[in-house]
Amino acid sequence: MAKKKVEKTKTIEETLWQSCDKLRGSVEPSEYKHVVLGLIFLKFTSDKFEERRATLITEGKEKYVEMKDFYNMKNVFFLEEVSRWSYISKNAKQDDIAIKIDTALHTIEKNNPSLRGALPDNYFSRLGLDKSKLASLLDKINEIDTLKNNGQDIVGRVYEYFLSKFAIKEGKGKGEFYTPKSIVNLIAEMIEPYKGIIYDPACGSGGMFVQSIKFIESHHGNKKEVSIYGQEYTNTTYKLAKMNLAIRGISANLGEKAADTFADDQHKDLKADFIMANPPFNQKDWRGADELLDDPRWKGYEVPPKSNANYGWILNMVSKLSENGVAGFILANGALSGGGEEYKIRKKLIENGIVEAIAVLPQNMFYTTNISVTLWILNNNKKERTLQLPDTIRNYRNRKEEVLFLDLREIGEPFEKKFIQFSDGPTGHVKQIADTYHSWQQKDFGYKDKPEFCYSATKQEIIDKDYSLVPSKYIEFVNRDENIDFDEKMVSLQSELKYLLKQEAASKQELLGVFKELGYEIEL
Repeated sequence: MAKKKVEKTKTIEETLWQSCDKLRGSVEPSEYKHVVLGLIFLKFTSDKFEERRATLITEGKEKYVEMKDFYNMKNVFFLEEVSRWSYISKNAKQDDIAIKIDTALHTIEKNNPSLRGALPDNYFSRLGLDKSKLASLLDKINEIDTLKNNGQDIVGRVYEYFLSKFAIKEGKGKGEFYTPKSIVNLIAEMIEPYKGIIYDPACGSGGMFVQSIKFIESHHGNKKEVSIYGQEYTNTTYKLAKMNLAIRGISANLGEKAADTFADDQHKDLKADFIMANPPFNQKDWRGADELLDDPRWKGYEVPPKSNANYGWILNMVSKLSENGVAGFILANGALSGGGEEYKIRKKLIENGIVEAIAVLPQNMFYTTNISVTLWILNNNKKERTLQLPDTIRNYRNRKEEVLFLDLREIGEPFEKKFIQFSDGPTGHVKQIADTYHSWQQKDFGYKDKPEFCYSATKQEIIDKDYSLVPSKYIEFVNRDENIDFDEKMVSLQSELKYLLKQEAASKQELLGVFKELGYEIEL
């Protein structure tokens, strides 16, 4: 009996992604994420609207079903007839469907002030999409029941999956709107943003905020105890962030507009309890030669060089940290040992005792670059104190004169064939790294230096290394070659090679035999 073919069940995300691939050719990859994510947003808001509308009718409140306040009071966007998915779906095969979608998005934004500036403006009609492909995509999105299981956050999953896929698709030099999930997760688990103001000065699509809320929920915290502030330079990414947060019910202040954090700071007087960021790496000419020389964000430090924005980002974050503020951010490795003005700023940061931890990450974690990058943790309060968190108590020791170095280059698992990520879960990499960090921070918690993984350095050791923060200068390296028996190793290699050559010879004879049987003998 023939074996029954077992088909792998595709997830909603995979099915949708394949469907979106049909847009290839008619739309640039950098463009069609706005097409797809805009439509997913429209479907989700419409499903939420219809759910609320049905509830009002069930409760005998039919006379209120067209009143905006009865939707807004439940954090649901009110939608006019032309903005509802049912209307879009019904007209999916019409010639003017692109105009109808633009009208739907415009009307939603007009009626809901919190979405001001978030939704694509006349985007679909300007693109000149192939009508049949757009109709096919609408049909596919129509199959998603975004409310099927609120606990699963289906829309959030689809959104995140798409953002990561688009980042991979756009490749190097692009895709800066997305920080890989496992890195964001690691930062959240290390700085523990339970309560207070969270800020991201280069917020991209808002992934840091989404992960912060997930962190709070998974550790039994109260997400109403955090306020979110961010800024983003690119207008289309600013809109993505607003949609990404709105779709998950996260309110945030991303400033009045998309703007350059250095030239047009949207949160000048902000003091944040937690800062999470993945600013652009090694950004050149981020200010003019005579610009921002007296900016208050550099107060007490040298002016960051215009040739590289890395220390501009660092000082922007330092200036916005509250008294007990903690920052976790990613930078290119060059910032660990740069000379000139960067050296002077780094020296002062170390002398001020706010550098808490430096962790070098594996290569190939980012979709946009394959360089190795570093996670920095800065902490304005490294003094001894006790902190009650929702699910634990932290008994911090005084570590003002110490910095923890971590080498994570050999940690991680393959992801999407050519990328690396940290595993999640109770025994995963993220927990292992965060536990090491938290045990180092606390009194009598069993922390020990571990060769090729972690080392707690004193300020004097760092001064002796001329204020370098390169982890390999501190973490012990194990020379595995020095104890190898040469003859024993060569005998082992000889045996392995003999086996491989025999296998190769057998394969060759087998191949020659097949061709001879087919009547196409190969003569060597």
